[in-house]
Amino acid sequence: MNPYFSIHGLDHPFHLFNWQHNLAMFLLLVAVLIVYTLRQKLREPLPNRWFRYVIAAVLALSEIALESWQAAQGDWSIDFSLPLQLCSISLLLSIVMMLNKSYRLFEFLSLAGLGGALQAIITPDLGNYAFPHFRTFEFFIGHGAIVLACFFMVFVEGYRPTLGSVWRSLAALNVLAVLIYGLDLLIGGNYMFLVHKPSNASILDLMGPWPWYILSLEGLALAMHLLLFAPFFLLKSYSKNPSRY
Repeated sequence: MNPYFSIHGLDHPFHLFNWQHNLAMFLLLVAVLIVYTLRQKLREPLPNRWFRYVIAAVLALSEIALESWQAAQGDWSIDFSLPLQLCSISLLLSIVMMLNKSYRLFEFLSLAGLGGALQAIITPDLGNYAFPHFRTFEFFIGHGAIVLACFFMVFVEGYRPTLGSVWRSLAALNVLAVLIYGLDLLIGGNYMFLVHKPSNASILDLMGPWPWYILSLEGLALAMHLLLFAPFFLLKSYSKNPSRY
């Protein structure tokens, strides 16, 4: 079996902020800067359409590759493999946003989705899926494409979240959590870690037992939303028509 596709990962763990991790974050930063630099060109109909479709395709292929890999390794299960973690949901919603330029989806993705994707990229929980394992590439490509999609909508389409976006995104996140918690109970899953903490060490270990850590996550989500909204508020860089659908 090719060790770079093994479900068990490699014989060493992924290390935060090693050169591979730093390179992945640097390449994402470069991609964002390229989008900003080419923002005028990307507003033209043909480049705009092609870029959106390519990002949507990358997002879709990332999720398909992950699901197919798990199935091929005999590790796919309904209680673990459905795309119901926050970043997986953000990935699927990003595909739709890139295809139809939905402002409502942008509100959620630019706050809840971007916050989750950035946190995952900066502090990835990859266990033994170290570079150059397939899972490492899939992880950074998928999460990076979410980030790139959000910045495309800001730089190219001129979308901006508003203070109302913060509350609507938080409300959507809570509705989503209630629905997924019900599904967790039904299928015996732990999507979004709503039933119990992950088995490995995580920031949730500092937030008390269930269900109190969920309340702590509410406060963390609010803080993240306000932090991501702050640059738009401080720079007062709202577009002339920020509520396009």
